[in-house]
Amino acid sequence: MSGTDPYSDRGNKDVTITNPRPGGTFPHVKHGDQVAPAAGELPFLIGENMTGGYGRGPDILHDCTIFVDKGQIAVIVGPNGAGKSTGMKAVFGMLDLHGGRVVLDGEDISDLTPQARVAKGMAFVPQTNNIFTSMTVEENLEMGAFLRRDGIRQTMEQVYDLFPILKDKRRQMAGELSGGQRQQVAVGRALMTEPQLLMLDEPTAGVSPIVMDELFDRIIEVARTGISILMVEQNARQALEIADTGFVLVQGRNAFTDTGKALLANEEVRRSFLGG
Repeated sequence: MSGTDPYSDRGNKDVTITNPRPGGTFPHVKHGDQVAPAAGELPFLIGENMTGGYGRGPDILHDCTIFVDKGQIAVIVGPNGAGKSTGMKAVFGMLDLHGGRVVLDGEDISDLTPQARVAKGMAFVPQTNNIFTSMTVEENLEMGAFLRRDGIRQTMEQVYDLFPILKDKRRQMAGELSGGQRQQVAVGRALMTEPQLLMLDEPTAGVSPIVMDELFDRIIEVARTGISILMVEQNARQALEIADTGFVLVQGRNAFTDTGKALLANEEVRRSFLGG
């Protein structure tokens, strides 16, 4: 990363994650292309006024709104049971909405299945069970491209540039990897779809602080290629440091919505959700 990069000195470098050749781009957008919506237009992705829950159970989300612009990072934080992962799953079509809508790039996709949303350019990485442990690293990446009908080798090389350790371990069973390396496989597999929107549910759960910092650095790098990132994180303070937009949810409702920087500076947010 360049010397002008405000995140260039974040954390120590873990050789299992560090990218010695930054700057690779995924081919559907230009590197560094970040498009702000014009006045009156919707963000690139918005789950607007969402109310709903699972099956016939009670509503978990209550008039909740989550959005992210092109090439930006949006982070959802809040206490346990606040509906953070539920909000992301609602955006991905994994639960029934009783109110509100989901709009991607100007198209209402509220009635589409998760599979159809993947075809529209959405990729979702769940917190657990997010890799095929009995397959090799490379087979996992190939599975991520199951919808594609074009050549995937260039995209795979870009994933290997982002996560060099995966190239070294490409013939190894994914179940033999460390927790941080498994998360790299999961993110890499999602990137093989060439998504426009990458959704990550607790990507740093269970990893060391050093690995967490490096994963965040790689997430920043992915966003710089123009891919929008929507992320749920328990490590709220660290996640808001890299967020363009942050959402604090409480009991399925928006409690605070602002830039990551503004939320970090908000005394009530710091006291109630960030440990002071």
